[in-house]
Amino acid sequence: MTNLEQNASINPQMEESWKEALKDEFKQDYFANLKAFLVEEKKKHVVYPPGPMIFNAFNYTPFNDVKVVLLGQDPYHGPGQAHGLCFSVANGVQKPPSLINIFKEIQSDLGMPSPLNGNLEKWAKQGVLLLNATLTVRAHQAGSHQKKGWETFTDAAITAISGNKKGVVFLLWGAYAQAKVSIIDQTKHFVLTAPHPSPLSVTRGFFGCKHFSKTNEILRSQGKMEIDWSIDR
Repeated sequence: MTNLEQNASINPQMEESWKEALKDEFKQDYFANLKAFLVEEKKKHVVYPPGPMIFNAFNYTPFNDVKVVLLGQDPYHGPGQAHGLCFSVANGVQKPPSLINIFKEIQSDLGMPSPLNGNLEKWAKQGVLLLNATLTVRAHQAGSHQKKGWETFTDAAITAISGNKKGVVFLLWGAYAQAKVSIIDQTKHFVLTAPHPSPLSVTRGFFGCKHFSKTNEILRSQGKMEIDWSIDR
């Protein structure tokens, strides 16, 4: 693979409204350093998700359409799992434990049966930004691309939403996501917090949080269309 091809794979086209909202970030030194890091990383390791999918969260949910923000930490690091949307897996991939627990809460909260499929693209297309703080990861090494610049970029995305939109629902699950509350203007937006849905913490308050019905209540109160949280079986 040539250097040009490598650069193309880590810098795919981004949806236009997001490209405009984040245009200043692409000019920053940290973003150039991040690209250089990824080029070198790809020479030595397998990196997930595949290059064209890195910015899927932005491409599936244009800036102008964002109604809900769900924050994750970093992509799944197993083969075929990550496809650029937090907590989501591609069609045909076994659902990870956290995602299984999310569907259990939806079933309890809304009475919807747990789907066989774990692909959350349907949510993203309705205005749910499924954003990981870190957008890439080395295969089989969770957290391996943290503190390389991605967090600065995704914080800029959250800040852009907070500053330029109104009435967005932020779902912050776990301490890592909840730390982002400092860059969210709570006088303009709604923040719902709960423990992370992982097996280690799900029974400490994620089960029973009813964030899915609460989100729809908030959207409905603003005259916005509710989210259909069902996933095609």
